[in-house]
Amino acid sequence: MQKRPVAYQLYSAREDAQKDLDAVLGRLAAMGYDGVEFAGLYGHSAEDVAAMLQKYRLQAVSSHVPVMRIEEDMFGVIAEQRRLGCRYLAVPFLDETMRPGAPGFARVLRMVYRFASLCREAGIQLLYHNHDFEFVPVSGLYGLDFLYEAVPAHLLQTELDVCWIRYAGEDPVAYLRKYAGRCPVVHLKDYVGVRGDTSPYGLLGRAEEKKENVPFAFRPFGHGCQDVQAVVGAALESGVQWFIIEQDQSPDRPALEAAQMSLETLRKLGVK
Repeated sequence: MQKRPVAYQLYSAREDAQKDLDAVLGRLAAMGYDGVEFAGLYGHSAEDVAAMLQKYRLQAVSSHVPVMRIEEDMFGVIAEQRRLGCRYLAVPFLDETMRPGAPGFARVLRMVYRFASLCREAGIQLLYHNHDFEFVPVSGLYGLDFLYEAVPAHLLQTELDVCWIRYAGEDPVAYLRKYAGRCPVVHLKDYVGVRGDTSPYGLLGRAEEKKENVPFAFRPFGHGCQDVQAVVGAALESGVQWFIIEQDQSPDRPALEAAQMSLETLRKLGVK
């Protein structure tokens, strides 16, 4: 397979990053990661984080920025991302009032169009990171597809999360091929189990509730149910520029140990 750079979504090791972001970045660089994706800066300034990245020769690939913060200060968000050196910026999550089919979804579409235009002027590409809740019908299309039809590709590109696509009952390989040429960044994520009655993902920027008896568990990439060779192959065929490893929770081992296991999967596939 073709080589591609690999980044790590720091939310996956958020407790470690909160304690010592510099140490986490150092360990990721030593493992062989090429960059990171942010979901907050753990109390540091963008300038300080940029200096840490330079020290470890890591790239700031992208950031997940909550919708509320984007709406409150679009220009401030863009300025911060430019200081970090991010090429991409992702809308990471929608609360229930803003999701496809909810009254607030129209507001999201307007916000995305305006913000994507501002990002483009600043040299940043806006992405949308999916979960499973976008796979509900809106005007005859899944909400995710409705979003990508409503906003032109040059303004909004995809950050397809292969875990949530499969969890929603769809084929991540088919979705990667569907959006060939529009998926520069792909989230590689694996799991075991089946869909349950309780949403298994934590909410960015909110207190996480411990969930019991959820028939679902995250796993390092290559250690769950995903056909990793097919997924990675489809992403390469579709024009991926960056792979991002994400594991929302790591209950069985330290988060950075899981990060190493995921990276080893990509090495075995010949991607890294």
